[in-house]
Amino acid sequence: MASLRTADSRLRSYFKENYIPQVCEALLCGLLITCPEDPLKYLQKMIITIMENGLESLLWDMCIDPSMKPKIRRLSETYMEQLFGLDDQLMTPELMIKACTFYTGHLVKTHFCIWRDIAIPLINEEDILAEKMEKAIEYDNFRLQKYVFRLWHSYAAGQKKLLTEALLRIRKMCHHYKLIITLTKWRDKARYEYKKREDELMLKHELQLRKWRSKVKVAAKEEPIPPGHSLSKASLLGEIPECDISLLPERAVSQIFYYLTLRELVICGQVCHSWMLMTQASSLWNSIDFSTVKNIITDKYIVSTLQRWRLNVLRLNFRGCLLRSKTLRSVSLCRNLQELNVSDCPTLTDESMRYISEGCAGVLYLNLSNTTITNRTMRLLPRYFPNLQNLSLAYCRKFTDKGLRYLNLGNGCHKLIYLDLSGCTQISVQGFRNIANSCTGIMHLTINDMPTLTDNCVKVLAEKCTRITSIVFIGAPHISDCAFKALSTCNLRKIRFEGNKRITDACFKYIKNYPNINHIYMVDCKRITDGSLKSLSPLKQLTVLNLANCIRIGDVGLKQFLDGPVSTRIRELNLSNCIHLSDASIVKLSERCSNLNYLSLRNCEYLTDLGIEHIVYIFSLVSVDLSGTNISNEGLMTLSRHKKLKELSLSECYKITDVGIQAFCKGSLILEHLDVSYCPQLSDEIIKALAIYCIYLTSLSIAGCPKITDSAMEMLSAKCHYLHILDISGCVLLTDQMLEDLQMGCKQLRILKMQYCRLISKEAARRMSSMVQQQEYNPNDPPLWFGYDYEGKPLTKQEITPLKEDEEITVTDSIYSGEEEVV
Repeated sequence: MASLRTADSRLRSYFKENYIPQVCEALLCGLLITCPEDPLKYLQKMIITIMENGLESLLWDMCIDPSMKPKIRRLSETYMEQLFGLDDQLMTPELMIKACTFYTGHLVKTHFCIWRDIAIPLINEEDILAEKMEKAIEYDNFRLQKYVFRLWHSYAAGQKKLLTEALLRIRKMCHHYKLIITLTKWRDKARYEYKKREDELMLKHELQLRKWRSKVKVAAKEEPIPPGHSLSKASLLGEIPECDISLLPERAVSQIFYYLTLRELVICGQVCHSWMLMTQASSLWNSIDFSTVKNIITDKYIVSTLQRWRLNVLRLNFRGCLLRSKTLRSVSLCRNLQELNVSDCPTLTDESMRYISEGCAGVLYLNLSNTTITNRTMRLLPRYFPNLQNLSLAYCRKFTDKGLRYLNLGNGCHKLIYLDLSGCTQISVQGFRNIANSCTGIMHLTINDMPTLTDNCVKVLAEKCTRITSIVFIGAPHISDCAFKALSTCNLRKIRFEGNKRITDACFKYIKNYPNINHIYMVDCKRITDGSLKSLSPLKQLTVLNLANCIRIGDVGLKQFLDGPVSTRIRELNLSNCIHLSDASIVKLSERCSNLNYLSLRNCEYLTDLGIEHIVYIFSLVSVDLSGTNISNEGLMTLSRHKKLKELSLSECYKITDVGIQAFCKGSLILEHLDVSYCPQLSDEIIKALAIYCIYLTSLSIAGCPKITDSAMEMLSAKCHYLHILDISGCVLLTDQMLEDLQMGCKQLRILKMQYCRLISKEAARRMSSMVQQQEYNPNDPPLWFGYDYEGKPLTKQEITPLKEDEEITVTDSIYSGEEEVV
């Protein structure tokens, strides 16, 4: 009811004019005191009574029985005015008593204080005043002392702060000067040690080279080197203590002989009786590779070998061997055979395969590529090879779709995991449907050089072969984005495509749905743009990405690719011939790719030394290809700070010189591979630097470097004894002496390329061919596109004529790996 105090004045007037509070008060008081049995009838009766008596005579106890009326004095007109908030003020007896008491007490206090002041005279006013003055002076002195103390305290704190700052500055200056002194001493010491190491390396190099030359001269005088032989390391470096290999544990001996080829193993067996016994260990004959001696081995020896070791042979390799049918039938004697490679065997027939299949039921790996097998052999596979897991039918064009249907006969080839159908252009969509019905467990599928392969072929395979994890379609130009859509049902982990112009960015939208994919090889796909890289960025398992020759890729796409989680997992990145990439991409690579091991930026023309500086910060990098870029000596000097690079390719980098290569070699002592081909400005100084600092070099390409001479190759042969691959094509100043040095020093050389070396004779090249596994030789003059003539002199622009489209470059007198002894 108290809300009516703030109610509208009209409403308040209405309540007062009609006595609403008085009526409610009378009725409520009657109800509270009388407590009738029927309150409604009671209220009705009382309302009628009030109406009869009129509102003017209404009292609050009118509705109460006279015998029950309370005997109290009325203080106000009605209590309901208070409830409804219609009274102006509230006055009760208690408040009146308090008010009177307060007023009386105030009067008494006032009059008493006035009387006291008048009646009691002041005593000792001077003493009181003196006391007050004393207190005032004391207080004033205290304030003055406090003020002076605050000034002194602030001054002292400021002086202390200034002293502390001065001490800190002095301490920093002392520490700074101490660091300068320490760094100066360290720099001088480092320079001294560096110079000392350089001098020691140079001295060691000179001593070793001098000793090597003296030993060669002595050995040449004492006994001339017979054709096909070379000086042993003992004759060059001194006597080697005798070591009887038969005293080693049998396991160690087996491990040593395990790395020998069949020819080398036979030669070791002819050394002495103890060596013959060591070469007869059964574990050495678990794997026999006849392909390395295919030009000299006889069928009789093959048959006798298989008969002797038939229970031990697990792996046989007859690749490229020209054998009689009877010899191939002897393979059936090897009952425990697990792997058989008869690829490129022109004499292999269906009849030979029948004998082999009947005797070798446990074969797991079978390579029949480039043979003349027909549907008859295809019928044998499911019947006799129930456990076959790896099958290669590449370039076998005499079987048909019907032969593929035979794979479902009998037990079928349901355990087949790997299938290679490269070059089998006779297979139609129905043939692939037969494969899908027979070999549902295929995981690795290789179909290269297949111009007849279409999206429909892939679709019928993907419908039933849902376990495919790896596909290789190189040379399949008719495959489009639809094939990737069909393969979305498979859990792909590896994709290899090359030379396809129908694949677009749309295929990568399907590839990003393969969560476990870790290898993408999409080379020479011209329609791939930056959008493809953006689609690949969410892949978390991708470790290898090869987009070489995808010329539409630029900095924007690579940035979007590296912004995703894939950047932390990528291990190998090949962006060769992506000509729109610049230094900005390298900066992003150095920031995001902390685990990158292999990087190829070949022919990225916009890459400069500024980008090379950021490559140094990819600390996990071990191999980098910068061929065809604008790197200069400054970039190589910067790259030498990496210290962990093992492979570097700088082919066709015309801005680098001997100085840059020397600086790089000084900081790359663990370098194993170097390619500086077609850099005609380089000279013997780079070979000298390699011989001094990079003695662990295993692969070197100096093709197209006409300034290299025999003296440089002599240093290389004397120091780099681990060299396996060497390309000296176009080094027109090299002679037969270089080959003799290689025979003496580089015992582990396996591949030698010496095209267009006119000063190297055919006889020397033929002798060298017996020392290596693969050799390429051509005595002709270098072609015009090399940029120099047969004497190494640069050609003018008028002398260099472009090759015509129909012009063919023929390579004559090429000599490859040869064997002189017959086993």
